[in-house]
Parts: sequence; C-alpha cells; structure tokens
Amino acid sequence: MIISLAEPHDVAKLLAFREEAAAWLRGLGSDQWSRPYPADKLLATIEEGTVFMLRDGHATAGTITLTPEAEEGLWTDEELTEPSLFINKLTIAREYAGQNLGGRLLDWADDRAYRAGARWLRLDAWTTNEGLQRYYLAQGFTHVRTVREGTAVNGGPRVSGWLAQRAPRRVADHGFTDRTPPPERLRFAA
Repeated sequence: MIISLAEPHDVAKLLAFREEAAAWLRGLGSDQWSRPYPADKLLATIEEGTVFMLRDGHATAGTITLTPEAEEGLWTDEELTEPSLFINKLTIAREYAGQNLGGRLLDWADDRAYRAGARWLRLDAWTTNEGLQRYYLAQGFTHVRTVREGTAVNGGPRVSGWLAQRAPRRVADHGFTDRTPPPERLRFAA
C-alpha cells in the first residue's frame, strides 16, 4: 500500500469516508461525526498538505490528517510550546477493517513526527467514544485529560476533548510505501 498526499479531487472520497465511518459508529451507538463536515474546510486542509491517503491500487484504504496546529482551546499554553504534531480524522474504509491499518498509520505518523523533531504525537478523540479511547491507549497513547467546557470551533458544544499523546519514535517498518515529501522541521517556543 502507498501513502501519499491527498489531492483536491479526493474531497468527495474523504467526505464519503466520513459518512461511512459515521454510519458505522451510529451502529455502535455513537454520535461521533454525526454532523456533516464542510467540504471547503476539508479542501483547505488538503491544500495545506496535511491530509494523507492510504491507497491500495486504485482503492483508498484509509486517511489521516497530521498537522502542527492544535485545535483551539484543547491544549494549554505550556503544552503548545512543546514541538508536537496532531492527528485528526484517522479513518479506515470498512472493507479494510481488522488489518491493523489504523495502528500502522499511527506508526507512520510516529515516524513522520520523529523526523519533524516533535516531542509529542497528540490527538483529541470523541469524549463519549470509550471504545476509541481504549483503542488509542492500546496503541501506546497516554490520556492527558478530558476537556468538556468551552465550545468547538464550529460553535457547537465540545464533543472531541479526550486528549492523549505519545512520544514519537523512529519506526523501522510500518509496511507502507511512503510517497510523501519529507516533513518540515517543527519550530517551537523554548
């Protein structure tokens, strides 16, 4: 499988991915990703070069967004001085479920964060999705805290405030052919 940067024409596929994941989560009793994601916001992240696609031939098996910017209101000012990369929207197509592709994408993100000079690979997960939280803990992340107060960027209540992090490490083999450009070195306040 090949990991590469998402391109503008991938917007429709990524929105369909999110809808597929939301439907699956609804079946598990979760309201995660129940609100439609704005296509223009997704296109902006693609154009920033922070959205990555896992491709299996012509099929898309998964996606991950990896950015140096944290969502506003989640991490403390002190935490934001530490060089970090932030994971968002990790999604695996249902037909590829059960193959540990999510874990391997997290390892790929680890390697990228390590090469960028990050101290932390961080994420925020859906506050009420305990299964997802257990998944990230099993992947070596440590729960930092859960932020419930405040509102999300889109004006709704804070629903994705379960914060976790792990120290990135150089991964010898995540098993993907990486066709992404090298990561930029992070700059941070000392």
